[in-house]
Amino acid sequence: MSLIVVGTMAYDAIETPFGKTDRIVGGSATYVAWSASNFYQPIRQVSIVGNDFEQKEMDELATRGVTFEGVEVVKDGKSFFWSGRYHTDMNTRDTLVTDLNVLAQFNPQLPESYQDCQYLMLGNLAPAVQKSVILQLKNRPKLIVLDTMNFWMDIALDELSDVLKLVDVLVVNDGEARQLSGEYSLVKAAKAIRAMGPKYLIIKKGEHGALLFYNEQIFSAPALPLEEVFDPTGAGDTFAGGFIGYIAKHDNISFETMKKAVIAGSAMASFCVEKFGPERMKEIQPADIEHRLEQFQELTCY
Repeated sequence: MSLIVVGTMAYDAIETPFGKTDRIVGGSATYVAWSASNFYQPIRQVSIVGNDFEQKEMDELATRGVTFEGVEVVKDGKSFFWSGRYHTDMNTRDTLVTDLNVLAQFNPQLPESYQDCQYLMLGNLAPAVQKSVILQLKNRPKLIVLDTMNFWMDIALDELSDVLKLVDVLVVNDGEARQLSGEYSLVKAAKAIRAMGPKYLIIKKGEHGALLFYNEQIFSAPALPLEEVFDPTGAGDTFAGGFIGYIAKHDNISFETMKKAVIAGSAMASFCVEKFGPERMKEIQPADIEHRLEQFQELTCY
């Protein structure tokens, strides 16, 4: 049994009110892998990088049970690069640079060794790429989780609609849920989106937590109040990694397990924002995670 993570491995330049970095490792698959590996291994990575992607970054992930047979290295290419500046409220940002580089030619091919996949996490990519990965698997995984964003709703809605029919869980933020559904009420939005295919819907609300929808059931998870949010880049991917990693660890896709997985994802995201990039994710230990989960439990006890 394995967990496949599909997404970008990249470099970012980030500026927040707390500082800036001109080049730090990033990408959806990077954040998901760092997060999920705290709960489950092995993780089969699927991505594309250029020859500028440092081997030490892969070596560090390899110590966490991440394998790279599904990662294409383009020797004469450069890795995906993104630069952004966050506003004072840390909830809005301006994209300054988006260089697709080798990502423009990303056509993932799953190795035979990846065919034992039971859990599939599809990071934010073109819907056609996400769909191609699903169709390459000889046996359907127990759970397929998909992340997407408003950009794909704007330019590839038909392709997104196609892939939504194939997945079990969709992860979006509240603005994306409203755009996709055409409904302002998140309850109505959830009903409309689940009619498009996903059995489960997670709506992230940033500092206001997250909602999990299934049939007529709704679970609301809090966000941990933090004194400082240093860098929110990758928090959503870290959330997704904690969510899918927790489920894979317990090998159970019941609604009760998913509720706990949402808390696990929220806990991991709360670590991510404490430093630039995935630096905080590289530091945390099992005891740190256990303590953070206890903090979340205290938030919901009465």
